[in-house]
Amino acid sequence: MRDLRVRPAAEGDLAALVRLRDDAARWMPAHGITGQWRPGELDEDHFRRVMARGEVWLAEADGRPAGAWELWWEDEDAWGPQPPVAGYVHRLMVDRTATAPGTGRLLLTAAEDRVARAGRTRVRLDCLATNTRLNAYYQDAGYHVVGVKEGKPQPGGPAKSFTLMEKRLG
Repeated sequence: MRDLRVRPAAEGDLAALVRLRDDAARWMPAHGITGQWRPGELDEDHFRRVMARGEVWLAEADGRPAGAWELWWEDEDAWGPQPPVAGYVHRLMVDRTATAPGTGRLLLTAAEDRVARAGRTRVRLDCLATNTRLNAYYQDAGYHVVGVKEGKPQPGGPAKSFTLMEKRLG
C-alpha cells in the first residue's frame, strides 16, 4: 500500500472533505447500502463547525486526500451526558479510487490512537441500525454493541435509529 499520512484537517481541506463525503455517499447505494448518507447533505460549514468544537482528521496517500474522519469529545445526541472517558468517531470515509483495501481500518486505528493519547479509555461510534454491513465491520474491528439510539437527529434529514458501539482501549 502507498504511504498513508494522517494529519489534522485545516481550512484549506474543506472542499476535499466535502468531496470525500459526497463520493462515499454515492458509493453506498451502488453497493447495496441505503439510507445512510446522501450527496450534498454536508457542506464546508459542517466540517468548519466540527473543527471548531472537535477534530477532523485527513489521510493523504501520494499527496492527495485518501480518507478522513471526525473525532468528537462528546456526543450527547446519541449517548446522552457522559463522563469524559471516550472519544466519538464520526464519518469515517475513504476514497475508494485512491486507497487499498484495509485503509478504513488503518484510519480507525489512527482515531483510536488519538483518543488514547488524549487520555481517554474508550472509543465510541454509532452507525445506522439497518446497515448490517457497517455494523459487522465495526464489530470485526473489536467494537461491541452497547445499545440502540432511536430517533437520533440527522443533519438535513429525518431522525434515524442507530446502533451504539464501544471499544475499550488498552
